[in-house]
Amino acid sequence: MVRILPMASTLTSLATSRFGVFNSSSRLNSLQFASNVRSQSKTFGHRACKLFRQEANNKPAARTIVSMAQGSTITTQENALEWVKSDKRRMLHVVYRVGDLDRTIKFYTECLGMKLLRKRDIPEERYTNAFLGYGPEDSHFVIELTYNYGVDKYDIGTAFGHFGIAVDDVAKTVDLIKAKGGTVTREPGPVKGGKSVIAFIEDPDGYKFELIERGPTPEPLCQVMLRVGDLDRSIAFHEKAFGMELLRRRDNPEYKYTIAMMGYGPEDKNAVLELTYNYGVKEYDKGNAYAQIAIGTDDVYKTAEAIKLFGGKITREPGPLPGISTKITACLDPDGWKTVFVDNVDFLKELE
Repeated sequence: MVRILPMASTLTSLATSRFGVFNSSSRLNSLQFASNVRSQSKTFGHRACKLFRQEANNKPAARTIVSMAQGSTITTQENALEWVKSDKRRMLHVVYRVGDLDRTIKFYTECLGMKLLRKRDIPEERYTNAFLGYGPEDSHFVIELTYNYGVDKYDIGTAFGHFGIAVDDVAKTVDLIKAKGGTVTREPGPVKGGKSVIAFIEDPDGYKFELIERGPTPEPLCQVMLRVGDLDRSIAFHEKAFGMELLRRRDNPEYKYTIAMMGYGPEDKNAVLELTYNYGVKEYDKGNAYAQIAIGTDDVYKTAEAIKLFGGKITREPGPLPGISTKITACLDPDGWKTVFVDNVDFLKELE
């Protein structure tokens, strides 16, 4: 069985929620509340603890204590949505697994014009990461490659689509890739039903890249395409839970698919998520190669509660990573795609 070791930022420890979301269906026992209150007693004093002991089973009192301890009054979807829209979010990096790290780095730097930004080896966990992109990590969307010792092949599956790269001249880029022995799966030409010039290539591990002819842009690594089973559901989730904007939507009935571009800013200046719905297809095989996207946030605790409120599943509770104290939380969207949210301040400290 293949041992899959994700990037370090997918690890986390348990942490207390800052939202304090309670309603008539909540089932919180006295022991849980006692632990929460004791942890805050130095800040809020004996009065809060006494209030808890006297009225632990009284839900209004419970809400008062949590509000005192955590300083949050966000208890509804409406309030959560307001906070999500005001949060400072940016797509940080996309993570996936490769079978030969040096081979992939060579292809990305020589054929796609990326730079190797940094590399880290974790021998005790038997994996190595390499970060590549077109600019510094503190301002650009980048790729995080993961090589697990001894694993030379992965299953990409049918759910992952492709990455998008904006280039000045698609034909010249394709010629370079051919000269380096790369695989071209679609020759340069106008996109079906449109005028944009594109081409498709594959990297040595079989990941597809769409080359998009576009003028100068601050974000050449511009798209991640994922397939979903219910486009309206996925759009609503990414708008509400992730705070993304629906930038555009295009239906292609002739080819029986619809796409939606989601992101935190215009496509020509920011990396975006391209969601694709193929008519009548509800489920896909995700394989074990693609891992996740990481997104920056000002508060991983509030982010986790918003995700829960809007139907996502938290797979790692918010809190600091062991050893480096970077706070993260991880979740699955309704289609099972994984996303990791990383504290903005902690992320910048990691890069120092």
